Amino acid sequence: MQDRKDPVTGLTVYSLYGDTRKPTPRMLAPIDVMLFDLQDIGSRSYTYISTMVVAMEACGEGGKEFIVLDRPNPLGGWRVEGPPVEPQWKSFVSQVNVPYVHGMTTGELAMMVAGEGWITRRPRLRVVKMRGYDRNMLWQDTGLRWYRTSPNIPHAGSPLYYVATGMLGGAAAVDVGIGTENPFGYAGGRGVNPQVFVDYCRRLGFPGVGYEAYAREGFGGVKLRMDPRTPANITALDVYLIAGLQNQTRGAVLGRMSASQISLFNKVYGSDSLRRDLMRGVSPTRIVSSWKRFEDGFRAKRQRYLMY
Repeated sequence: MQDRKDPVTGLTVYSLYGDTRKPTPRMLAPIDVMLFDLQDIGSRSYTYISTMVVAMEACGEGGKEFIVLDRPNPLGGWRVEGPPVEPQWKSFVSQVNVPYVHGMTTGELAMMVAGEGWITRRPRLRVVKMRGYDRNMLWQDTGLRWYRTSPNIPHAGSPLYYVATGMLGGAAAVDVGIGTENPFGYAGGRGVNPQVFVDYCRRLGFPGVGYEAYAREGFGGVKLRMDPRTPANITALDVYLIAGLQNQTRGAVLGRMSASQISLFNKVYGSDSLRRDLMRGVSPTRIVSSWKRFEDGFRAKRQRYLMY
């Protein structure tokens, strides 16, 4: 995206989704306060919270106040799933060391970022709380209309599908449904037998998740159907889908990734261990169980920052 002039006020609108991701001193010079008002989707790799974190840091360095207009987490406030971020894999898709699904609002996250010292300089921070919200709510409970947060998050249910196949989508020779009616709602591989993969998925036993065989454009796999209130660990499902397709494609899913794909895949996961472990035959069950200590520690650590 390019910088532009606002036609009404004549002010410059700076893009933070390009070469410049952290506001510069020149950008901040004319302002006293920065307001953050973006709808996050509840997953660490979705870059809106990364933008918030680096903008907070810039405001701290520049002596500017930072205000967050809080918004609902569409995945609710209790779902906490996924691995930590190893320091060497910190990136714009893993900016802070929270689980892949953190179960916090943007305002709560902002307070945690400041309180835990995850930025070099903390700004004067104010969070404007929501009225009528509690953390048991999914987006469907709020009564609010969903506006697509980006082209591939068109529906209120899209964040859950993003979690289920977001990591898979970075692998090779896979299809997660980009360009369909339900982006991230598919899990397929090139040349995969759909019915064989359906049978594999159904044996996994994830409650509240259904599978329908599909084939398109040389890919075969499953269409996912997920109850928004599924108690299943959806980040774990992502790992099981990668493992199943890795097996069905005889190693192509992880073995034929380009260097840039590997780098992004590792950044999204927060470590190079997932690809390495699956390629050497470590079971998804063992990988997922390795997250538990971090997940439990995060739940305890975040408690002081929860507002709802």
